[in-house]
Amino acid sequence: MTVHVIDPLRDTRWSEFVARHPRASVFHSRPWLETLYRTYGYKPIAYTTSTPTEDLQDALLFCRVESWLTSRRLVSLPFSDHCDPLVNDADIGRKLLAEAGQQSRASKWSYIEIRPRRAFGDAGPNFKTVETYYLHELDLSPNLDTLFRNLHKDSVRRKIRRAEREGLRYEEGRSKELLKNFYQLLLITRRRHGVPPQPGVWYRNLIDSFGDALKIRVAYKGTQSIAAIITLAFKDTMVYKFGSSDAKSHNLGGMQFLLWKSILEAKERGLLIFDLGRSEVENVGLTTFKDRWGATRSELTYSRYFNGAYLPRLLDVNNRDWKFRILKPVFAHVPDRWLSAAGNLLYRHIG
Repeated sequence: MTVHVIDPLRDTRWSEFVARHPRASVFHSRPWLETLYRTYGYKPIAYTTSTPTEDLQDALLFCRVESWLTSRRLVSLPFSDHCDPLVNDADIGRKLLAEAGQQSRASKWSYIEIRPRRAFGDAGPNFKTVETYYLHELDLSPNLDTLFRNLHKDSVRRKIRRAEREGLRYEEGRSKELLKNFYQLLLITRRRHGVPPQPGVWYRNLIDSFGDALKIRVAYKGTQSIAAIITLAFKDTMVYKFGSSDAKSHNLGGMQFLLWKSILEAKERGLLIFDLGRSEVENVGLTTFKDRWGATRSELTYSRYFNGAYLPRLLDVNNRDWKFRILKPVFAHVPDRWLSAAGNLLYRHIG
């Protein structure tokens, strides 16, 4: 088998291939790849056994992350919960991965990272597990009454009812005002967690790339925004990808209100899955919150193959839990403009 290298942003076959492949997710889609490239300059690259003159039958997708701060590497994919190899045969998967490894060694990339949704046991002995997450997905096939009954009585159902009694107002769309409200709440949320937000241009590029498939959803108490989320729709799935809220208003149930609104829309549109996203295994609070929506939990395992001796740079991302730990106390107290500036500076090096 000859392996060919293609650019998914230029190859006219890519969108159709992703649309029909059963393992393709929103993270394989052209809008997601466009956002990564436009925001951070990450160039996508895919390895395939399909010749340039035939329809694509398989692909192993990466982005090139080139950073003087955290090394040059191939990642499948940056800022993405998962990215399955789009192959139907294990031998082809091994062949494509071997070619990626050979080219990365020749180009002196520090390492390759794969983030498959399903365990990729054939990656080879040189691939080492570096991180494990949980992924939560809600099956939307039951009727609405059953979905609501499956929600945790106190943590979810009661909060949704509380939001309704409080008369929370709901707005959705992609307007500048909604993005502004989301980002203001994001600053509050990130400060609470001691990390900077991704830059505003990331979210603007998402809106431009996804169009109608993206919605900003904001909950208001009176005129004050108290919670906001961003969802992405792709094929039969709605993905809850970004969320922010004001902790002072958590008792009003704003986040539960928004997620239930999203589930109702997904159900109305005939979608089959509501994806609640990944959670760090050690984040028991977030994992429990997602469990209480009746979602199924599975494991995501990220693996890396290092090309020779790995020399850490100024910021070592070998363990992604580094996430600004040293600077957390600083991020918790700096002005908003400095917090945003830190995100503008650092995120392009994380990937």
